[in-house]
Amino acid sequence: MCGIFAYLNYNVCRERRYILEVLFNGLRRLEYRGYDSSGISIDYSSVSGESSAAPAPPPLVFRQEGKIESLVRSVYEDVAATELNLEESFSVHAGIAHTRWATHGEPAPRNSHPQTSDPGNEFLVVHNGVVTNYEVLKETLVRHGFTFESETDTEVIPKLAKFVFDKANEEGDHNVTFSQVVLEVMRHLDGAYALIFKSRHYPNELIACKRGSPLVLGVKDLAEANGAAPSFYDFNTSKNNHPKELFLSSDANALVEHTKKVLVIEDGEVVHLKDGGFSILKFDDDKGKNRGVLSRPASVQRALSILEMEVEQINKGKYDHYMQKEIHEQAESLTTTMRGRLIRGGSSKARSVLLGGLKDHLKTIRRSRRIVFIGCGTSYNAALAARPLLEELSGIPVSMEIASDLVDRQGPIYREDTAVFVSQSGETADTLQALQYALENGALCVGITNTVGSAIARNTHCGVHINAGAEIGVASTKAYTSQIVVMAMVALAIAGDTISNQERRDAIIDGLYDLPNKVREVLKLDEEMKELAKLLIAEQSLLVFGRGYNYATALEGALKVKEVALMHSEGILAGEMKHGPLALVDETLPIVVIATHDSCFIKQQSVIQQLHARKGRLIVMCSKGDAASVCAGGSCRVIEVPQVEDCLQPVVNVVPMQLLAYHLTVQRGYNVDQPRNLAKSVTTQ
Repeated sequence: MCGIFAYLNYNVCRERRYILEVLFNGLRRLEYRGYDSSGISIDYSSVSGESSAAPAPPPLVFRQEGKIESLVRSVYEDVAATELNLEESFSVHAGIAHTRWATHGEPAPRNSHPQTSDPGNEFLVVHNGVVTNYEVLKETLVRHGFTFESETDTEVIPKLAKFVFDKANEEGDHNVTFSQVVLEVMRHLDGAYALIFKSRHYPNELIACKRGSPLVLGVKDLAEANGAAPSFYDFNTSKNNHPKELFLSSDANALVEHTKKVLVIEDGEVVHLKDGGFSILKFDDDKGKNRGVLSRPASVQRALSILEMEVEQINKGKYDHYMQKEIHEQAESLTTTMRGRLIRGGSSKARSVLLGGLKDHLKTIRRSRRIVFIGCGTSYNAALAARPLLEELSGIPVSMEIASDLVDRQGPIYREDTAVFVSQSGETADTLQALQYALENGALCVGITNTVGSAIARNTHCGVHINAGAEIGVASTKAYTSQIVVMAMVALAIAGDTISNQERRDAIIDGLYDLPNKVREVLKLDEEMKELAKLLIAEQSLLVFGRGYNYATALEGALKVKEVALMHSEGILAGEMKHGPLALVDETLPIVVIATHDSCFIKQQSVIQQLHARKGRLIVMCSKGDAASVCAGGSCRVIEVPQVEDCLQPVVNVVPMQLLAYHLTVQRGYNVDQPRNLAKSVTTQ
């Protein structure tokens, strides 16, 4: 969804050109989140804010529809036209930037961010999320004389800030602080949001706050980097004149090239950047005005954490696209996912799984009346792939819920349930709402995410990080396979060491150890999938049939083709073929049938025969050595994949579908990493 970024340099001179490039590069790092327009705001001239009673000059605002490079060209054209000095140096400067994914109002400069309070840009805001009560606020502000230029929900926020500021001054509070204004604005907002405020009344200051949407603070002490400061510096309790750079971002990906010292801002926190330091206030919705004066909440202290990410992880390296890179990284990402969690000694008794995030809650999970998997899209499909194994090993009923549907119908969740929330980003809005619903109903909540410090990771009782590494491409690939592996390990951990399933457990653990090698082997099908994509480039539809463990593979494979190649594709449970889908079969419609060797193999052979009898145009995925048994006489195209333990086969089988989707997209001329209308982290409902 929308991406927000801010850069504040303190006591270190930076030219306007440098500041612009930092903001532009920050937006480029957030491109993968999906967007249709972008904008930035910088100061017109260097101001101290303290030495003069006159207000600072209005900040400059640049907004443009389309890609970030369109914004870059537009900014430099405007700069040239106005003869703005790009070499002007600022010892202190606060700039904000934004990529917009349209929710209210079409993609257009007037609807892009930063949104402003008035023609003088007294207050500026960049926003990720949705303000659900904006219509009521807008009506109120219009009655007070405000005029609106955009169709966005965001525009009410800076106008509300100006209203609060003006009213405080009218009532004699001429010393109202920036944080007091923002806290009062927050009291009137409903919905989910991450916000950054900039104001000409408070030059060289920024305020960030959030409720639901992600936001991270990055801190770079340049004196420390030069060895002139201690290794650990507490910005909360003291301020000094060390040269510093402070960053705010929707995602740590945009921070890692600048600093690894970060603070994940939590819901209800207001972070005030001023004088080279930052203070954190806790928003209290019940704390209103005190005798007509805006409330002044006490600050709280939080420690900085170290970001475990390298710049190389967010670069494409030798690959043309992030999706291509992430498909080919899966052998390594799976190894990282399992590292330190599988224990295998010289004897079968030594085989076990250790998941530190779950070990204190395993007894409670084993006593559950049922386990409920909750997710959206690819994460839902990964949970579906893991469900049969969890049912088999634990003996506990396992149900599946799409997060939005669970919330819509207020489905029953009980205190005796274990609810498992699966999300790559850990910030998915529908999944977060379902999490809140499950917590209110007393269920034990388990999180499975790829993002340390995400909202789901923080708000669940326990969980497991999949450790797949940064995933930039909008279409999830390596996170999906790592999710399946993590949930397989969860199933093994819940099953414990009962004698009755020891042989099965040992076989799965051995299969997990060998899985990265099998993925490397299946990645050798890259050229074969490229050739197949050439045959399908002009097709309008694709059906994918699967059953058992590979029903999820059918859904996920079809989803990948749909997401990036923009081709209608549908994953279908093969057992339902005769209940409608069979009517679509003819000699022109391409059909993928997943028929690797497992307990459903014979049934899939029957499906292939029935489709072949109706002249279906078949592409069959089978285990190596099974080509003759699934495709007699060479009547269909065969994709042979390595055989692994049945519960792990979806990890191998999905890779050819990922490769097919990738090559189809490239050959059809579409954007692989930023598919039309989609966003990486879905932070709005």
